Amino acid sequence: MALRQPRPHRDDVRIALAGLLGGLLLWGAGLGTRPATEDFVLWSGRWPILLPLVVIAGCELLRRTHPRTGLLVGVAALTLDTVTQGNLATVVMFTDLVYAAVLYGPPATARRVLWGSGALTVLGTVVPFAVWRVPEALLVGVVIGVVAFTPGATGWVVRNHRDAAEAARLRAEQTALLAEIDRVQAVTAERARMARELHDMVANHLSAIAIHSTAALSLDDPDTSKQALGVIRENSVEGLAEMRRLIGILRDSSGDTEPAAAPTLDGLASLVEHARGNGLDVTLDCAHTALPAPVELAAYRIVQESLTNALKHASPGRVTVSLVQRDHALEVWVTSPFGEVRRDGPRAPGSGAGLIGMRERVALLQGTFEAGPETGGAKAGPQNTAGGGTWTVRATLPITEGETA
Repeated sequence: MALRQPRPHRDDVRIALAGLLGGLLLWGAGLGTRPATEDFVLWSGRWPILLPLVVIAGCELLRRTHPRTGLLVGVAALTLDTVTQGNLATVVMFTDLVYAAVLYGPPATARRVLWGSGALTVLGTVVPFAVWRVPEALLVGVVIGVVAFTPGATGWVVRNHRDAAEAARLRAEQTALLAEIDRVQAVTAERARMARELHDMVANHLSAIAIHSTAALSLDDPDTSKQALGVIRENSVEGLAEMRRLIGILRDSSGDTEPAAAPTLDGLASLVEHARGNGLDVTLDCAHTALPAPVELAAYRIVQESLTNALKHASPGRVTVSLVQRDHALEVWVTSPFGEVRRDGPRAPGSGAGLIGMRERVALLQGTFEAGPETGGAKAGPQNTAGGGTWTVRATLPITEGETA
């Protein structure tokens, strides 16, 4: 089954019709770009002017869907127009084809058109002047520059602005998705904390109530029953107070829609100092320039999660955090002491939801992520523990060209 060709854009149809009608109006008024007496007018008369005009108007229909084809056919039509008395609308539509080829064509095509039109402008300035040796010969290069190079340069500027706007939109979407991951993880952590509080405090009160109520029912002693009822009342009041507190927390957090500032790599020093205050031996090596917000947020969270895992699970020893920016990417390394492998698996400083969250962040930025033990190589750094090795977290976060702040 043959592929269906895309239909011309409505704006392209309007441009083609406007150019064709404008050219017919100039043709009907007898306005050409050169008289029939010029030496290079090989096809004189009014009717030959219409052929390149109609062809180049048809090329305008391809300015978005097939910009390279439209430009190539347009070059042939403009060449044909130069050997007739010419039409200004044909030249104007050709400049639009050059602009469209740079703006809508592939990047390689855009560069070739820009460099080619620039080289043609230089040759059109130097060669005629060298041949004719008159100042008027320089006007040939000026005309070529206006017709070919200027539209190409304009298209290149607009293309760069469009790509920058698209990159900014992508960064905003990535930041929003990373913030949503942060929110989900915060909600999960809060639920786990509240579950622990329910188990540790409210369940303890309920257990005391159950024990003392059983004693009051089993013993037929007024003093014992009165004492048990007092304990039951005390635990029930405290349990209700804890329940009200937890329900209040849930109600307050359910409507929390205030924006929160996204952490940046400038806060890594504070993060490392906090880890050192908790007894972790951490060294930080951070070398980078200004980075996009999604990359900074993802790198900060990777380091934060790695330090948390190292604090919980790593063996005694030094934890190394290294951030290096090279080749349009930010590499994040976190190495921590890794104990001997046990039968039920390694005592790994990072697993489960922590690694899954880090992988999700890196995948969102289309980077690479590795995490695992290294017991025999030196890729991640020196060995930290005797008889063990290092647990290495390595993430490569790409930085698209033009995205750095």
